[in-house]
Amino acid sequence: MTSKCQSSDVLPQNLTAGTMMWESNLSRSLQDTPGKSASCGSVSVFFPITMMVTGMVGNSLAMLLVYSAYRKKENKRKKSFLLCIGSLALTDLFGQLLTSPIVISVYRADLKWKRVDPSGTLCAFFGVCMTTFGLCPLFLASAMAIERALAITAPHWYSHYMKTSVTKQVLVFIWCLVLLFALLPIAGVGKYTLQWPGTWCFISTGDKSVTGNTFFATTFAALGIFSLLVTLSCNVVTIRALVTRCKTKASSTQSSKQWERLTTETVIQLMGIMCVLLTCWSPLLVLMLKMISTHTSSHQCNSAAVSLSPQDLQMDCNFFLTAIRLASLNQILDPWVYLLLREILLRKFCQVASAVSKCSLDTQKETQCPLSALNKKAIQSDNAHKQSLNMENSNLNRGNEEQ
Repeated sequence: MTSKCQSSDVLPQNLTAGTMMWESNLSRSLQDTPGKSASCGSVSVFFPITMMVTGMVGNSLAMLLVYSAYRKKENKRKKSFLLCIGSLALTDLFGQLLTSPIVISVYRADLKWKRVDPSGTLCAFFGVCMTTFGLCPLFLASAMAIERALAITAPHWYSHYMKTSVTKQVLVFIWCLVLLFALLPIAGVGKYTLQWPGTWCFISTGDKSVTGNTFFATTFAALGIFSLLVTLSCNVVTIRALVTRCKTKASSTQSSKQWERLTTETVIQLMGIMCVLLTCWSPLLVLMLKMISTHTSSHQCNSAAVSLSPQDLQMDCNFFLTAIRLASLNQILDPWVYLLLREILLRKFCQVASAVSKCSLDTQKETQCPLSALNKKAIQSDNAHKQSLNMENSNLNRGNEEQ
């Protein structure tokens, strides 16, 4: 027996009849019961429909807010940041619009991809979209993290060199670079294959016979991990610089209080961005590196595995599907963590935090009240004693002058 999963129509010739019968039965159970989630778990049209609707609503709302803010004259200094946010929302929106309808169509075709795409060209298109709209948000997040770090740590350089035209050039460069990379399998370097449960296409990680397949899959995972590291590092630098500057400006003036509030909001937002990126992308990128090293791919879950038990196969299939759903979830969460939550929740959180701190200060003042009263009385008695001594000395001096 081989240690890899084999497709039901490309079986080794040395398999026994019993093994072939077991594999055929299990493969039939995987493919012929789509409405009941097959035997590999959570397959339901509810997920792509929900993700498409929520992604369209969030990203469309973010684009409207960015557009209205970009047109205002008082937002000239924020135009670079608004361009990045708008580009991210536009990228996520197009990713949802181009991929989700295909997935829903395959679900309506009883998970039979060939009914929707007999020629196989749609699979390549789907793979290009998955790669492009997967890497673009990661690179845009890195660009925004670098932009924020430069604005905080090098404000003079940022105000002098960081123009709106530079931001537009960087955005166009990111889109073109990622699109060219995603088109490599079309040019013969790498391959896009149908993945379990047969509703989406992505990079093949286990086919060594395809030219450049290992290179393409490894480069995708490496670029994703590199982008995550750049974003996390720049956000940590930004948080540290903000906290340091907030400490140096600590006072009771109105400007320092406003700076402290903005610092708190920004730190909370950056922490949310890092948590969302790590949660959504780490499982898929780590899993891809693991599959590349073991020369396996999730498209092998479409058929039975000769060396795996049904329980192991079910767990692997569910994990593959969960990882790609988490990565797709990032397109839904991006507008919220970058823009919408800052306007809705962060200010409420800061108001609650300031109210709690005010209450604690009031309580502290109340506990210190008796002690301060005693100190006040002691100071008043000392002052009265000094005044009486001064009066006695002045009377003595007058008596001496009269004598």
